[in-house]
Amino acid sequence: MKTVIIGGNFAGMTAALELKRKIGKEHKVLMIDKSPLFLFIPSLIWVPFGRREVRDISFKKDAILAKKGVDFMQAEAIEVDTTNQVIKTNKGDVYYDQLVIATGPKVAYDVAPGVKEHAYYIGTPAGAMKTRKALEEFKNDPGPIVIGATQNAGCMGAAYEFLFNIEKWLREQKIRKKVDLYWITPETFLGHFGIDGITGGETMLKSFMKMFNIHYRTEVGVKEVFPDKVVLSNGEELPSKFTMLMPPFVGVDFVKNSPCLEATQNGYIPVTDDYRHVSLPNVWAAGIAVDVKLPFKPGKIPFSGPKTGYPSDETGKIVAENISRILKGKSELKKKAWGKIPGICVMDAGKKEVIILSDTLFKPRKFAVMIPNLIFDFSKVLFEKYFLWKTRHGFSQLP
Repeated sequence: MKTVIIGGNFAGMTAALELKRKIGKEHKVLMIDKSPLFLFIPSLIWVPFGRREVRDISFKKDAILAKKGVDFMQAEAIEVDTTNQVIKTNKGDVYYDQLVIATGPKVAYDVAPGVKEHAYYIGTPAGAMKTRKALEEFKNDPGPIVIGATQNAGCMGAAYEFLFNIEKWLREQKIRKKVDLYWITPETFLGHFGIDGITGGETMLKSFMKMFNIHYRTEVGVKEVFPDKVVLSNGEELPSKFTMLMPPFVGVDFVKNSPCLEATQNGYIPVTDDYRHVSLPNVWAAGIAVDVKLPFKPGKIPFSGPKTGYPSDETGKIVAENISRILKGKSELKKKAWGKIPGICVMDAGKKEVIILSDTLFKPRKFAVMIPNLIFDFSKVLFEKYFLWKTRHGFSQLP
């Protein structure tokens, strides 16, 4: 018997290690991933400013997996035939008994003309380093800056973090007075975050915008990006000498190349609350690959919900637990809908932070709080160090 996990970052790494820990030697676990590295993606926001190097937040995962009994195949998964239970890769075919899809996202740069050519993106190591180089050039000839998220985006949190970090960087470079700083978002209000907001969040972010003298536009999309301006969906043109945007995420090519997976139009896997495919009993999804139904309606500009960080790790654990139960002959599976996963996030605000806690990600909630720490981003740094330590040692069972 063999379980194959496609994808090896937050959700995939957790699912592989947890499954092997639960079932031991009697079942083979294989991870397929085109990258040999585990990357702590949340800290990429610090790379453009030199606070982190990519090597500080990444490490090779093959030795860690091998130590825990998980096989690793560095290859690109191309498509899957669920009838014959075979995965086609660029290094040959792989057969499976259970399949876990934890492939993460593909970035839809084509959301608007000019986004790929003229806007920077910090969600990849290459993009973060390219942004660093651009900022070094920018400080010699400063001007207006536009930061934000496009229509259909779901990862607003990282864009907010970058906004406050660049504001701090501008002050450190002693060029803040030369820069008009703009924030643009499809959210219906500041601090929606794709989770319908947290009590007090809008008020807090409005005070941040006023305190840092940041101009903002809500309920706007991006019509087109030029080298010197951003044209919004409402026709407004914002001058910009540096633009950083978070585009939408969509499913990866592997999913879209596999019609038998019955993916949504955006390339996500339809699952029930146990993260099992709705019609393929030996196919599972974890992390960003999961199709999540939003419990709210966006405003006049569409946007999505967040699927990164803690929820990805948590769904990896749930999938591992459920496959383990099936292999042990149990029929009752663990269920926790995406929206019922607790909300746990630390938003960096330029060596300041906001701790966001809620009992569930989506409403209705029993409690939800945003706790500002205006002195230092201690919790953000601590979480980074803890998660890297936990993963390097294969301690997937830890929270």
